Amino acid sequence: MHISSFGAAGRVTGSKHVITTEKGTKILLDCGLVQGEGAVGEELNRHFGFDPVSLNYVLISHAHIDHTGLLPRLVKQGYRGPIFCNAPTKDLMDLMLLDSAKIQESDLGHLNKRRATKGLPPIEPLYDVEDVQQVFRQVEIMPMDGDYWELCEEVSVLCTRNAHILGSVAITLAIREGVSEKKFTFTGDIGRPGDQILSGPDAFPQSDIIICESTYGNRRHEPSKDAEAHLLRVVKDTCVNRGGKLIIPAFSIDRTQELIYLLDRLEHKGLLPKIPVYVDSPLSVNATAVMARHREEYNKEILDYITRDGDPFGFSNLHYISKVDESKALNNDSGPAIIISASGMAEAGRVKHHIANNIGDVNATVLIVGYATPMSLAGQLREGKEHVRIFGSEYDVRCRVEVMDYFSAHADYEEMLEYLSCQVPERVEHMLLVHGDSDALQAWQSRLLAKGFPKVHIMKMGEDYVC
Repeated sequence: MHISSFGAAGRVTGSKHVITTEKGTKILLDCGLVQGEGAVGEELNRHFGFDPVSLNYVLISHAHIDHTGLLPRLVKQGYRGPIFCNAPTKDLMDLMLLDSAKIQESDLGHLNKRRATKGLPPIEPLYDVEDVQQVFRQVEIMPMDGDYWELCEEVSVLCTRNAHILGSVAITLAIREGVSEKKFTFTGDIGRPGDQILSGPDAFPQSDIIICESTYGNRRHEPSKDAEAHLLRVVKDTCVNRGGKLIIPAFSIDRTQELIYLLDRLEHKGLLPKIPVYVDSPLSVNATAVMARHREEYNKEILDYITRDGDPFGFSNLHYISKVDESKALNNDSGPAIIISASGMAEAGRVKHHIANNIGDVNATVLIVGYATPMSLAGQLREGKEHVRIFGSEYDVRCRVEVMDYFSAHADYEEMLEYLSCQVPERVEHMLLVHGDSDALQAWQSRLLAKGFPKVHIMKMGEDYVC
């Protein structure tokens, strides 16, 4: 068996891993967009490093764009095989891939106007809406009934929920080679035990080979008991004491709904100040509706809350915004408000406009609520940069910047060790690490070796690893 990583190897986004069996069957695990890496990321997004036509199957762990965002380019370049995902992931992909195509069209429109003034040729989008529609035609729903299902003669598949976002799973392949069978598991992005909304993560079968994410291999998260008090303090300090706007870049799926649910709980307790809360993202609005349709993914706590208090994603001062003119009007409103808007890394979408309009206001706060790549706008703000570029212009950072790691959908290193406790370390022949920056990868490698995993290897881009 050969394993090659063409994304999220030595970096955090762009997940793409090709499994080649003994008989030559090629399975692509995830097909993600590289995000927040400027020209380097653009180049990686345009060139896969493998021939899409050579693939036999595609399996998707979850709907985040850094795991699905190049599916339309894959079909644009000739892949016509099945794309397997579960039902919640399909519902979210239907929204996110169309949104991605439209964002590219919008962003390239601005960029190409500037290029035209310099006599430069236009840049073509990675894909368009028709390519997205072709993805939908190739999607097949994979079962989530707890049993293996046959992918092909030599491979069976089992998916186990991992609580990262709605629909997210670890993928286990039972690969038959001659008279023997190897169990291979791709963890996907590992979620957190005690997620505010989702159940899981669930144990996966003992495996011979594991591809494991490493995002927080060197970090711990804020204790959950402190999150409510921390958020309330930031809200009161910004919106009540200083009369400013609180801008929260948040991924449209799970992160936004967790924030709304926490604010909903504060409002029900009578603790939330009477200020408007806006969810300003058509994708977030639609994703919240998808979340509401898939209660089979919810944990007992939120189901009990729904029984007692009703809709966990709606309260008196909460406003969902889809129209562009309503979004622009927020920038003309000088009063205090909470604005939750995509994207989480502040690399695209309406949140960039909200940050640009408030970054120079000493009374405003930008609250970073999860991981952001260092080169992304949210990552630069998180690291305390005094000057940033937004839409090609330089801005001084005069607003306050706060960080709440509690909202991260990625498990920290202790939570990842707990997740892997379902494995007997000595029986895992190959532990392959992906989806992390250099420091996180090395720290996570050391922790896994200390836990008794005999062979822990950090994957490199394009590396052909033989098992």
